[in-house]
Amino acid sequence: MKSGNYYYRSALLTTLMLAAVLTAPAFQLGSRPAAEWIQTLERPQRIEGLKIDEIIAHLKLKPGMVVADIGSGSGVFSRPLAKVLAPDGRVIAVDIEPGLLSYVRERAAKENIPNIETHLGEPNDAKLPGAVVDLALIHDVLHHIENREVYLKNLAKYIKPGGRVAIVDLDVNDPEGSHRDQPEMLIPKDQIQQWMQAAGFHQVEDINLFPGKKVFLIFER
Repeated sequence: MKSGNYYYRSALLTTLMLAAVLTAPAFQLGSRPAAEWIQTLERPQRIEGLKIDEIIAHLKLKPGMVVADIGSGSGVFSRPLAKVLAPDGRVIAVDIEPGLLSYVRERAAKENIPNIETHLGEPNDAKLPGAVVDLALIHDVLHHIENREVYLKNLAKYIKPGGRVAIVDLDVNDPEGSHRDQPEMLIPKDQIQQWMQAAGFHQVEDINLFPGKKVFLIFER
């Protein structure tokens, strides 16, 4: 017969396991629980300001391409990217939060978008299966990565020769920026350029789509 202490310990262990599942990883800067991220990322007002169609137009996608949505979150970009790439191209939604990837799969199934794959990465490495990516999009994510230079160098392993990386991130000079009081989450444009050059890329475009608010850079391997 099991004692009351046994059941207490079992209940405590279950509670701790659930907390671990529902809490965003501590190694991500500005981390939050997955459910909170989904609510924030899918907010209609936010989506309206992302200029999703304009960004995708600048990516110059071609039939059959493989696009990695790095830090895909709830799939706000994965879904429209996949629709543009259909039927022969595909999107790999990469994130380090299993709860967010589950949401991406659920939305893709609900909206009948079969060409989205989800992939669980690691904080310093997307962990993709070789050089399979034609284009990697890192949208509003780089400032959440703690070891950015390491991540970008690792990402280069997964980009095909001639492949590209598009980075959209906060402009450090925006006086109304969302992280203006968190300097560790602001990255100067020239720093991004240096990291990408060290990773084996050269810049091909500097797009002024969000003047004074965000930088939009495209690099080629």
